[in-house]
Amino acid sequence: MLEKENQVLSELAGKFDCLSGKGVVPAQRRIFLDVPEEIFPDVLKYARNELKFVQLCTITGLDAGDCFQFIYHIADDEGTLLNLKRSVPKDHAVITSVLDSYNGAIFYERELEDLLGVKVEGLPEGRHYPLPDNWPQGQYPQRKDWDPESLSQIK
Repeated sequence: MLEKENQVLSELAGKFDCLSGKGVVPAQRRIFLDVPEEIFPDVLKYARNELKFVQLCTITGLDAGDCFQFIYHIADDEGTLLNLKRSVPKDHAVITSVLDSYNGAIFYERELEDLLGVKVEGLPEGRHYPLPDNWPQGQYPQRKDWDPESLSQIK
C-alpha cells in the first residue's frame, strides 16, 4: 500500500547515506524526512529534479526553543507530499534560499525573515511580508520569546 512512499525514501537513502532510517511514512502519500543542514540543498534539488517533487506547497517555520526548524512541503504531480525538515541553531539563524529550485518560495522566505528573524541568503531585497513595512526592527512575532507588550514601548 505504501510502495511509492517507501520507494522515495529508499531512493533518497541510496543517494544520501545519512538519510537511511530517518524517514517516516505516517499515511499514504505523506512522507516526512529530517535532513541535515549541510546536505539540505542537495537533497531538495534531487527531490525536485530526479524524483519530480516539482510543487512547493509551503514552508513552515517553527521556533523549537534552541533552534529553528523549517519544513519544506513539496509535492509531485500524483499528490504525494514530501516534507523535508531542516534545523539551524538560533544563534546562527541563516539558511540558503531555495528560489533556484522553487521560484514561488519568495513569499514563504520573506515570512521566515519577518516572523522569525531568520536570514535567508540569496533572497532578493524587497518589501516586508506579511508584516507592514513600518514594522519595528528586531520584533519577530513567531518567536517563543517575543513579547507583544514590547511593541507598546517602541516610540
